Amino acid sequence: MIVTTTHTIEGRPIREYLGIVTGEVIVGANLFRDLFANIRDIVGGRSGSYERILGEAREKAIQELQAECGSRGGNAVVGIDLDYEVIGQKGSMLMVSASGTAVRI
Repeated sequence: MIVTTTHTIEGRPIREYLGIVTGEVIVGANLFRDLFANIRDIVGGRSGSYERILGEAREKAIQELQAECGSRGGNAVVGIDLDYEVIGQKGSMLMVSASGTAVRI
């Protein structure tokens, strides 16, 4: 399945628009990971554990979006937008949402 942030797919005309599709993933932050990330922030460098979790959450949100597209009979999603939001008490969770338009090309 083609997924793209653009509104068209070069060389592949859109035959039918099937509506907006979404995927959302919420992940909780781990106390120990937070502690080590804070230490890393103080001494410098990147927080590999957060980057890994963020990447996994993004991929899962896109997979959900693709599944919803497939259930509508689509074979591509155009105009994908990714959003990241810290939610929960004291920012204890991260929400990754993906949305786009399901199409048949």
